[in-house]
Amino acid sequence: METLEVVIENTHIRKTISPGTTLSALAQEYYTNLGQWPLEYHVLGALVNNVVEDMNYRIYNPKTIRFFDIRDPQGWRMYQSSLIFMLYKAVRDCYPQATLSVKHSMQGGFYCTIEEAGEEDRFVIASTVRDYMIELQGKNLPFESKVMLLTDAIEVVKKANIPETQKLMESMGQLYITMNYLDGTVHKFHTKLVPSTGSLRSWDFRTYADSGYLLQMPDTKHFEKMPLLPDTPKLFSIFREHHHWVDLLHVPTITDLNRIVRDKGENHLIHVAEALHEKKYAEIADMIFQRRDHVRMVLLAGPSSSGKTTSCRRLSVQLSVLGFDVKQLSLDDYFVSRDRTPKLPNGEFDFESVDALDIPLLNEHLQRLFNGERVEIPTFDFIKGNPYFEGKSLQLNSNSILLVEGIHALNPKLTAQIDDALKFRVYVSALTQIAIDNVNIIHTNENRMLRRIVRDNNFRGWDAYNTLHRWSEVRRGETINIFPFQENADVMFNSALLYEIGVLKIYAEPQLKHVPENCEEFAEATHLLKFLNFFDPIDPKYIPPTSIMREFLGGSSFSY
Repeated sequence: METLEVVIENTHIRKTISPGTTLSALAQEYYTNLGQWPLEYHVLGALVNNVVEDMNYRIYNPKTIRFFDIRDPQGWRMYQSSLIFMLYKAVRDCYPQATLSVKHSMQGGFYCTIEEAGEEDRFVIASTVRDYMIELQGKNLPFESKVMLLTDAIEVVKKANIPETQKLMESMGQLYITMNYLDGTVHKFHTKLVPSTGSLRSWDFRTYADSGYLLQMPDTKHFEKMPLLPDTPKLFSIFREHHHWVDLLHVPTITDLNRIVRDKGENHLIHVAEALHEKKYAEIADMIFQRRDHVRMVLLAGPSSSGKTTSCRRLSVQLSVLGFDVKQLSLDDYFVSRDRTPKLPNGEFDFESVDALDIPLLNEHLQRLFNGERVEIPTFDFIKGNPYFEGKSLQLNSNSILLVEGIHALNPKLTAQIDDALKFRVYVSALTQIAIDNVNIIHTNENRMLRRIVRDNNFRGWDAYNTLHRWSEVRRGETINIFPFQENADVMFNSALLYEIGVLKIYAEPQLKHVPENCEEFAEATHLLKFLNFFDPIDPKYIPPTSIMREFLGGSSFSY
């Protein structure tokens, strides 16, 4: 009998199997003895030669296989899409005339709306849908996929009355496409799905805010428990603002963006999007001006690749218009020397920790500045790993305002010795404004990752592999050091631009295509390439030199 060899990375063994064996059958052998299975939770999928595959995948050639569960980023993505599909089916079956829209991700879940569901109370709708989802989960229904001609798939979604997905598919240049099915309900998801509804063992669905619903995800560290979600009214209000901007520009989906590009309308779109940003910076400056009697310092923070530095420069311009004498201070210059830098459990330096900054020195300098003294400011040498003084100094006068920028700026520990009345806090993040269709959103994490890939290559000489390799540590640091303090902000600013992914595509695609197949980062590179394939490229020539995008592309009129 013909056989072939596979390498199972989870157990570091080589195994002989029959051609056509499914990943599910291969994993099943280990389910009989969970005590020896290296994954804590049930398998959702696998990396096969570092490409994500679902458990129905059949093996016909020698492969390297690593099974994963929900704790892996790929498993988390599959779980999210599958849970949304189960919600979509529940809404369609319970309220056939209703339209489910997944608006955006939130900390711990997804904010959704259900329109045209009838006259029932929103709490009744949530309860009905939730009970039906529990029923679907209990039936352990398989998620199935079917490869078909694109023309046939378009007819399928047309018959199913999924207009946004139909428009997207009509613009595709593919010959065949994979469609997803759940107990007769069809849709198109752009990730692989988990084996069955029974795999979705932890979730919740309830009303949220004054008009929507929350599809809650589990805590990957305690899978059987639903986490207590923090109240984030300020962040939620920014999402609402971005939906207003989307409506204003009539660009809710990728299809609408591509239509504008094909009609040669990207120049106008870019200028309007940039004008909305400038308007917001002016509004923030006005808010600070209204508190000018006591505010002496603006603290500006945000996660990686959110556009903090450009935001600091543009806010400085708007404050200058109002008559402020603006001084700027970067927290990057207050890193402690390498011998004092905290370390991670694996022994590597933890540059994302707030304790990697010289907090006592920073507070001493701030106190002296607010007392009117001239202070010599350090400059950090990132090559040698030490701060040094080269005669750079600051002094504030009665009309001065100090802009302090860095990822930890909103952490109360950073400026604990400074009176809170002197502070105005700004949080900057790229909250993606465009969706694939009604149920397939673009995650802010993907938007920022593309920004960072482009910036790292342009200004640090890093390739996409190195950026993707470091991304998990960046995300870990954000979760610990940035996101818990975002609601401390007096105001939030959404730095995402409706047109930006079309521009980033030009720079990111060549980089992603060079990520080697023999590393796990290849899976993320493949995902991003498939995602970028939806977008028509947008020429960056229309982007003004003051744009946040110039922080990543180059060509900024600001000095960084």
